[in-house]
Amino acid sequence: MSLSVQAPSIIENVARVRERIAAAAVRAGRDPAAVTLCAVTKTVEPARVLEVIAAGVQVLGENYVQEARTKIPEVAGKTQVPIAWHLIGHLQSNKAKYSVSLFSCIHSVDKEGLIAEIGKQSIKIDKEQEVLIEVNLAGSDARAGVLPAELPGLVRKVQSTRGVLLRGLMGMAPAGETPEDARPHFRLLRRLFDEELPEECRHTLSMGMSGDFEMAVEEGATLVRLGTALFGARSYGATR
Repeated sequence: MSLSVQAPSIIENVARVRERIAAAAVRAGRDPAAVTLCAVTKTVEPARVLEVIAAGVQVLGENYVQEARTKIPEVAGKTQVPIAWHLIGHLQSNKAKYSVSLFSCIHSVDKEGLIAEIGKQSIKIDKEQEVLIEVNLAGSDARAGVLPAELPGLVRKVQSTRGVLLRGLMGMAPAGETPEDARPHFRLLRRLFDEELPEECRHTLSMGMSGDFEMAVEEGATLVRLGTALFGARSYGATR
């Protein structure tokens, strides 16, 4: 007779991930406390989001503005824990007005027009919206993000736009055969972070997901975005 094996709980997954982050940081001679865990809650129902909050995670990432408009108020009504919500998915300019009221940080800024619209909408609500510039590490037109050669111009655009505060960079390594394949891409993003951003803008280096976050931490990530490692595999049919 076969015995069923119970899947680890979200609390157990968070603890395991934090251990792996800490080990990777120590290997790189870094303080584990310098790395923020962002739980990616795309398609995750509020009840399970509350579980990850109960496990001590206070930075949550959403991909779709429409999903977040429903989920964020529902979660806020069921917990007293202060949560920082980050938009980590692609943002269309026509949804900027919703994003600035929902998110403490927008990771996916990659166009001058989007920067201008974020600034315009932020000023309306007397807010300085924190943003990260997304860098296209794949060098492919099929991927979002600004190409590395175009990064300095976009940095200047953000700095000259009222209502927008540049806090760092975000990037995703191209899919590879092993996590080690991501390392040179993370190394490039770290170099751009150090060399192309003014010191006051070098706050957040957002890189690393469930399959490669240890490499990202070793290469200098200050924030890792994890979904599957915390919640398990999911089906992605959420509305944008």
